[in-house]
Amino acid sequence: MFPRILPTSRAARSLRTHFDHARRMYSNETAQVLLMDDILLSANELARLETQAQVFRNQATNRAELIEAFRPGGPYANIQGLYRHFGGNRSIRISGRFDAELVNALPPSLKFIVHNGAGYDQLDIGALTARGIQASNVPVVTNAPTADTALFLLLGSLRRFPLAMAQLHKGVFNSEFPFTTASNPEGLVLGIVGAGGIGSELARKAANALGMRVIYHNRNRLANEREVVGMPAGLQMSYRATLKELLEESDAVSLHCPLTPETHHLIGAEQLKQMRPHAVLINTARGPVVDEAALVNALETDEIAGAGLDVYEEEPKIHPGLVALSETKALLVPHVGTLTLQTQTNMETACLRNLAHGLDTGALAFTVKEQAGLNMHA
Repeated sequence: MFPRILPTSRAARSLRTHFDHARRMYSNETAQVLLMDDILLSANELARLETQAQVFRNQATNRAELIEAFRPGGPYANIQGLYRHFGGNRSIRISGRFDAELVNALPPSLKFIVHNGAGYDQLDIGALTARGIQASNVPVVTNAPTADTALFLLLGSLRRFPLAMAQLHKGVFNSEFPFTTASNPEGLVLGIVGAGGIGSELARKAANALGMRVIYHNRNRLANEREVVGMPAGLQMSYRATLKELLEESDAVSLHCPLTPETHHLIGAEQLKQMRPHAVLINTARGPVVDEAALVNALETDEIAGAGLDVYEEEPKIHPGLVALSETKALLVPHVGTLTLQTQTNMETACLRNLAHGLDTGALAFTVKEQAGLNMHA
């Protein structure tokens, strides 16, 4: 499902309504939108946007060219909206992070940035807010596919599938598989760090499909109804007030917190020592939440039993120690948690509808949580 945003029927309202608003906001000029990345799947929504705004495809080949294009007289000097994708092989290679330097170079006309991704650490939200630029990520539609990925990594790590697959390729089949080190998930404790949309979705899937008991740690405890919703009858997620408590009790720990200065290296050498020796660590959040060097050491010295990762501290680069462990203790996939046909289509659609809503009304239908409740009407 999409976030609660502008339905298609409203997105198709008359051109006169759109352009009347554009004239009010932009001094009789048609709104301009810059696509930093191509729209690959949501062609119908793009066609609707093109009836509302003049759409530019980015032609800059590096950060300096992009900044120059934003200057007065440049081709992107009058844009009101900007779309970008989180992918490591996308426009991030041209623009770099939207840090204070780049944000300060954005044209005064820019009011909306729609970011195609659940996590948005590539955007300096404080700098954007100071400039009066509304920003959105893509909530809700990323919850289930990311939780599915975490579930795959969780089960594969507990069952030691990296080692089993490596042995298969070496031609020894299962004759050397150390089955006494593999665990069934049923009855084990899953500790979730960050029980937001994705974390809560994983809790429901793991409890219902795998029979796991779920505990969680947040900055603030969830309301009772949110601890119960979707869980098996008579069960609920159980709150732990400290990360240390969660780590000490869990057979598996799954990370679902955003990357902030406070969560950078949230899991380091000290925290890994607090985990049980048979426990596994799952990360589908952001790579720098984990100190990868400390993780490699913990795996090599049997402080923990395994890890399942979809994100990396310096992606697309992967720590060589993790690569070396990928045939024994580390189940690795290359940040593909939301990379399916259905999810990427839904994410593009959510972004374009939200941008159209912003151009039409002066306010995005939804923004990142840091801007929620702020009066940033364009």
